[in-house]
Amino acid sequence: MTQVLELPDEVDRTSRRTRRVLGADPAFWLTVALAALVGALFVVSGMVWNQGKLIAPLDDAYIHLQYGQQIGMGHFFQFNTGDDISAGASSVLYVLVLGAAYAAGLHGTLLLAFAVGFGVLCFALAAGLVTVLGTRLVSRAVGVWSGVLVALSGPLAWGSASGMEVGLVMLLVVATLLAFVTEQPWVRFRWTPVLGALLALVRTEGLILAAALGLAALWTIFRYRKAVAPGRAVRRGLWVLLPLAVGAAQLLFYKIATGTASANGIQSKSFLHDRPVFWASEFADRTVANMRAFLGIFLGFDGQDFAFPGALLVSAAGMAYVFLTRPTWRPMLYAVTGGLLLVLLSVSTLNSALAHELRYVQPFMPLLILFAVIGVHGLTRLATQERVRRIGLHAALVVLLVLSLVTLPSWSVRFGRATAAIRDTDVSVGQWVRGNLPPGAIVAVKDVGAVAYFGGHPVLDLIGLGTNGFAAPANNGTGSLYEALKHLPPAQRPAYFAVYDPWPGPSMQPLKDVGVLKMPGEMSFDVQAQPDLGGRLIVPFRQLGVYRADWSLAGSGDRQEVPGELRDYVNVGDLRSEGEHGYAPVLAQVGTQPWTTLARVGDVIDSARPIVGGETFTAHDLVPGRPLTITSRTAMHGTVPEVRVVVNGVDAGMWTRPEQKTTWSTYSFTVPAELVTSPSVRIEIQQPRPLLNPYPDYTSYGYWLSQ
Repeated sequence: MTQVLELPDEVDRTSRRTRRVLGADPAFWLTVALAALVGALFVVSGMVWNQGKLIAPLDDAYIHLQYGQQIGMGHFFQFNTGDDISAGASSVLYVLVLGAAYAAGLHGTLLLAFAVGFGVLCFALAAGLVTVLGTRLVSRAVGVWSGVLVALSGPLAWGSASGMEVGLVMLLVVATLLAFVTEQPWVRFRWTPVLGALLALVRTEGLILAAALGLAALWTIFRYRKAVAPGRAVRRGLWVLLPLAVGAAQLLFYKIATGTASANGIQSKSFLHDRPVFWASEFADRTVANMRAFLGIFLGFDGQDFAFPGALLVSAAGMAYVFLTRPTWRPMLYAVTGGLLLVLLSVSTLNSALAHELRYVQPFMPLLILFAVIGVHGLTRLATQERVRRIGLHAALVVLLVLSLVTLPSWSVRFGRATAAIRDTDVSVGQWVRGNLPPGAIVAVKDVGAVAYFGGHPVLDLIGLGTNGFAAPANNGTGSLYEALKHLPPAQRPAYFAVYDPWPGPSMQPLKDVGVLKMPGEMSFDVQAQPDLGGRLIVPFRQLGVYRADWSLAGSGDRQEVPGELRDYVNVGDLRSEGEHGYAPVLAQVGTQPWTTLARVGDVIDSARPIVGGETFTAHDLVPGRPLTITSRTAMHGTVPEVRVVVNGVDAGMWTRPEQKTTWSTYSFTVPAELVTSPSVRIEIQQPRPLLNPYPDYTSYGYWLSQ
């Protein structure tokens, strides 16, 4: 038989069935209606800013719409028809939903309308379920207040009406936790693993929380295993691990389809990948900085209105109250606390963690609000008189309600302003591309969503979200990006660029300077939408241009006259060549970054890395026993022209490369024949005085190896 744990009042002990709270309590439906109304008002606000047109406040929403459209047409996860499968959608489940909507006949603006309406509906249901969850955990008053505060949350309405997956993730977060709370007393988890699997499929952060709840369910089954038949306990234990299995299957899909288990967004935005050289100390510093920013925002003491003052502290008090007074829910509490901390840590490793009104953490805000209300409830329990407790609870929560109502209009204004900025830029560019560029012309973009969705042209994502293989070059700089584009077959190179200059992604200015982007541009789009009071826009630029591409000099940098017979070539800045040769900068100072750049001399365009210190690489296809000539294309700077050349660990001598007043110069060094002992040798370019400044400072374009 199944052992029943200590049950809350909402569980009927005689029938062992959960009361029909959804149907019996009008607060659920009233909260759903309130949240739906707030979401609808945000949508209307956006349309007011755009002369009655529906526009998403983020270009990322159009990335999802493009994937959904492609899936609906039968091109499974192909960003452009005929592309390889790519992992650029941040939510696999959400784009599948959009694909089903497209297949059902919702095209163009109707698909965006569905995405926005679906998000608002999910937000409304999540707010309603919060009322049920709060009632189950503590009391009806806590549930109703929690649901109302969620429904009136400006940040949550903003994210849910954005056309992104925020509403769906939010609904699954609340529903999974509610299922756990409902099923835990019976030590039988039927729906918790199913909802957790969907949560794992909708966002990586959802997988973290779903896995934590799955482990809590597994612990519950293990703890009460003696009350369940052994075979049944094993089956139940395996079933609750379904979210982990789904998460692993998603990674396996990425690996099989794209060659890497890491989604394109992670490759593009994670601190693990977004710079040429990974420094553990820098990674920790940047992650902690984001964590501190999050804590400041959720504490409510930083001047923002994302959370009320002291929200995080009051929420922590709520968790403490549940821990002390509801022992039954402690496994849930451990899972939620640990899961949310890991979610926050995971998001903090992204360079976009604080962007887009914190959309990565918006779906988890209902839990913060719920436990904050529980915290207020717990603090009022300190009073001895029941009347004082009741008055104190409602009075404190009325203050929070007023704070929510006061900030709600400002959030709707932010929403409208963001939609207007996207209309000025990405949507306008997409419409212009459709009507002005030759049919079939490939367009390279940084913001890939709206241009792809509206433009009617194949697009190449320079940041690497929709296009596989471009995240690493973009993260290394303009030089590596140029080399990656150069390696494409001529017919697959972009004929036009629709780009802006600042981050995210590398600067486009070097491509203009060397003539790959023809100046003047074909069209320029200035952001006319007004920034907020802090001077911020939802887009990171004020101007976006369309340029014709000129590839006539592609590959010109690979050619260099050398003595004897050319045996090998290391193209610095070209990630493919660097990988084949095990190339690595040997930097003199921790934290410095050899961002790739681009230069042109006459009819030669070449990529390079600035080096402070030295380099190392392996030369291949050599003839042992012959002298080896190393020819470098280098721009020397500073006062240290000498470097030490080491071959297979043996000192080959000092190489002097004096500074010359040109963009780059050519230098040669001869390695004695006796040091070339095999077809492949490891060559190190070392600084002559280890540790101490000044260091060799130069720009390295490439090395030609000849014999």
